[in-house]
Amino acid sequence: MTERVEDLEHLIGRLRAGVREAALGGDRERAARLRRELRQAERDWDEALAQAESSVTGASGNVERGGEAGGSLLPLREQVHEALALLSVPTAPRLIVTVHEAFFASTFPSGKLTSLKRDEERSFRSAPYARPYYICAALTADFLSPSRGLLALSTWPMEKRVIGSLSPRVDFLTAAIRVADAIERIPAPVAAARRLLWRFAASIPGAAGSADTMEPRKVIEAAEAERKVHLDADARTREDAAVRARAQLDDAQRLFGVRVRDAGQRASAGNPKGSGAG
Repeated sequence: MTERVEDLEHLIGRLRAGVREAALGGDRERAARLRRELRQAERDWDEALAQAESSVTGASGNVERGGEAGGSLLPLREQVHEALALLSVPTAPRLIVTVHEAFFASTFPSGKLTSLKRDEERSFRSAPYARPYYICAALTADFLSPSRGLLALSTWPMEKRVIGSLSPRVDFLTAAIRVADAIERIPAPVAAARRLLWRFAASIPGAAGSADTMEPRKVIEAAEAERKVHLDADARTREDAAVRARAQLDDAQRLFGVRVRDAGQRASAGNPKGSGAG
């Protein structure tokens, strides 16, 4: 049964890569077909995991998922991928952990994510694009250096992975919308998911009066209303930064950023007269 789970995990990885390639290549029909196959594979994985979990519990009496309370059979990078894919924006480790606990019923220490990003970069540099995706860095819009404390997915377009002055608020509102939408689609959301949504709603004007009266649809409407105010200006900043990143950075730097010192040297090279040039 465990082999079935592992086979499906490999299939899911291949399908995700196929969806990305088709979408970026403009083949909408193939992308739609692969998305359907991906959703079915994920449903099959859920069923296979539940069966494997039941068999383990039956054999040992009371064994938690993954061998420890709150554990998971998925590798850490897959769990991080799940949380980031749900939020769809660059995210801090603590929020990644909270989201995974709320929606996927397992948790892990946020401290592990620092070493995970280093491992991902080493893996990419030793064998570029060998994996269907990488846990990478969000990049600052000014220096294209790693944005401290924010993780992203390599499959996202550069415009989503760069962070300008308005981006933290826009991404906060986007994440709130994604969390609220996910809760709406769950027949009986767990208390942890609603607590997470309240953390967002409490900082969005008009989203909710209290945790008890909060409605996901109202949170979405309030977040969308504020998001529209900032979206165009933020998009321009991100698009400009993405153009520079594609022109100036190599493949590894586009995913993991450049050191601030190197970024400063690049800026100086682009402006030989110094900051007083005008």
